Amino acid sequence: MAKYLLLKHYRGAPTPVNDVPMDRWTPEEVAAHVQYMEDFAARLEGTGEFVDGQALSPEGTWVRSDGEGRPPVTDGPFAETKDLIAGWMVIDVDTYERALELAGELSAAPGAGGEPIHEWLEVRPLLGAAPTITE
Repeated sequence: MAKYLLLKHYRGAPTPVNDVPMDRWTPEEVAAHVQYMEDFAARLEGTGEFVDGQALSPEGTWVRSDGEGRPPVTDGPFAETKDLIAGWMVIDVDTYERALELAGELSAAPGAGGEPIHEWLEVRPLLGAAPTITE
């Protein structure tokens, strides 16, 4: 089994088919989308393939140390993850092909008008053990 991150994007990926932003959906459309996500996760819990998942709030701040006695640096001129990442799901599956299959299903979550959004999902394997350096 290998763990994969299914990363849901607000933007920063190719445009989805149903490209109406969630903040313009009706409350019923948002509820249907959330229910699809919950049902998908519940089905994967039943097969033992679900690890965890969360939707992310659009709020967020970049913070880093800028040296002793200096305030942290927050926000910058570039796109931030709060603008790009909508949420994530971690799955534990037997094959990469299964990860792609599940990402394709998740991409079909309903959006505006109840139609599938066909959003782009980034599929990334979680890093396992660090590679051994033999030099």
